Amino acid sequence: MRKVAIQGVIGSFHDIAAHKFFENEDIELICCDTFEELFQKLRHDPEVVGLCAIENTIAGSLLRNYELLRESGLQIAGEHKLRISHSIMCLPDEDWADLTEVNSHPVALMQCRDFLKRHPELKVVEAEDTAGAAADISSGQLRGHAAICSKMAAPLYGMKVLEEGIETNKHNFTRFLVVADAMQAERICNPRQSNKSSIVFTTSHNEGCLSQVLSIFSFYHINLTKIQSLPIIGREWEYMFYVDLTYNDYVRYLQSIDAIRPLTRQLKILGEYLDGKSTL
Repeated sequence: MRKVAIQGVIGSFHDIAAHKFFENEDIELICCDTFEELFQKLRHDPEVVGLCAIENTIAGSLLRNYELLRESGLQIAGEHKLRISHSIMCLPDEDWADLTEVNSHPVALMQCRDFLKRHPELKVVEAEDTAGAAADISSGQLRGHAAICSKMAAPLYGMKVLEEGIETNKHNFTRFLVVADAMQAERICNPRQSNKSSIVFTTSHNEGCLSQVLSIFSFYHINLTKIQSLPIIGREWEYMFYVDLTYNDYVRYLQSIDAIRPLTRQLKILGEYLDGKSTL
């Protein structure tokens, strides 16, 4: 059985994404309160694989997770893009008229902003996790409280779904990364069979350095699907660039990496893996 560490509890979107990615395997979930705890679990036990959110099509990138990944020394072994659909739920013997407060993760609350505007009578309170909010309401029998999370959490925590699909934008996807130590990562995806890579690097302050790097990728027919800059703490106006690449020819991809090395500093390949499919 594969051990998979996630941020959140059973019934969370991390749980759903983990089961989607490893759909043909039996998995044992290790639930973590924070992403820092998740990466700590992976460092202490190389047999554990992690799954963590890295970006959302509405909320944007989870910048802290880029840093945690780079600092951990772990490798990206895969990715999964999950359609995020939120539901509001309450205790089974309550209804709309009983509700005074709604609890969820701040990103989920932001994604349901229009719905919440239509219910000004509900006090909005942030929680650490979407499904965790449902679990807390259920275990504490918190009357008058509702949770916003996946509808899959309702039967797990004995909650009643009042309304489904309350997210403002229906094109709401979260991209999750599968991370592991180098040996585990290669078992999940042989790099030579990959078609996507994530790298991180810095450049000198010389004029046009970044544009030269991007031109090299273009020359080798390497597609950039994302570029994310993060400031380097303690070095004003200097940045690390996190770049996602897709390719059809692994050898040409390696050639492009060799070609940009003289123009970059601290170049690191974070993982070579298969471009993830999107699921509902």
